[in-house]
Amino acid sequence: MKCLPPLLTVSVHEQLLQARLNGETVCHCSVDLGLSFVSIDVERDGWIYENRKFPFLARCKERTIYFWSAPSFEVVSRFTHALIKLVPTDWGPPTFEIDGIKMLPTAKVSPLADAERKVALIKPFAKRILDTCGGLGYFARAALSQGASAILSFEKNPDVLWIRDLNAWSPDSPWAIADHRALQLTVGDITEQLPLMADASVEAVLHDPPRFGIAGELYSQEFYYQLARVLVHRGKLFHYTGTPNQLTTGRDVPAEVAKRLKRAGFVTQFNGDGILATKQSHP
Repeated sequence: MKCLPPLLTVSVHEQLLQARLNGETVCHCSVDLGLSFVSIDVERDGWIYENRKFPFLARCKERTIYFWSAPSFEVVSRFTHALIKLVPTDWGPPTFEIDGIKMLPTAKVSPLADAERKVALIKPFAKRILDTCGGLGYFARAALSQGASAILSFEKNPDVLWIRDLNAWSPDSPWAIADHRALQLTVGDITEQLPLMADASVEAVLHDPPRFGIAGELYSQEFYYQLARVLVHRGKLFHYTGTPNQLTTGRDVPAEVAKRLKRAGFVTQFNGDGILATKQSHP
């Protein structure tokens, strides 16, 4: 079994503190965001995990995940061009935020369960799949668990990849126990990489872009033409669009997306917070 450094949230830290307050010497909790649970020895000045002693935090914030970076715990966040932060959820699998904007649904469902439902729509078993915007890798993890033969995943933001590597629920993190050799993760911009792919080279597509205001190029007509080109005839595409408020934004993004996809040769149907499309013809 792998010996990995602990990940802390305020709820786990409070469990450890409560155990100390109660005079207990052992606390059963999770130090990998709910992926597994272990028994931790608790002492007055710290706690012991995998034969190593760690300190209690002087301050542990809500909506924050901490990782061990000797000699202290640090926040799982980075700021290069934007503040990117891994954020805990009540479900276990975390979400992430870019400048405070939540990237994955968490209010009513686990972000991983949400990904599993959406991936099932494209019927990934034994298929070669394009995952355009890798993010934390939940689409890729779901596709692996549902039997995809190959997943070509792209992510251009190195800060997202850094927090992905610290997320125990990501399919290719050090915590991963499942075989992820079918996953090919490329550090690159999908708008640049897609034109380099061969015609009809993938059997399904998962497209989970940031919202339109952040990455409008991933909603463009030309991008959809390229998706249609690399997808086999009758191949399926799931496109996350979100459900932006038309009254406040002044535009109906899902309807615009559906219109462009149809122009690119897809038959479309709205499904939850996205669009399920099937390639029918060349544009």
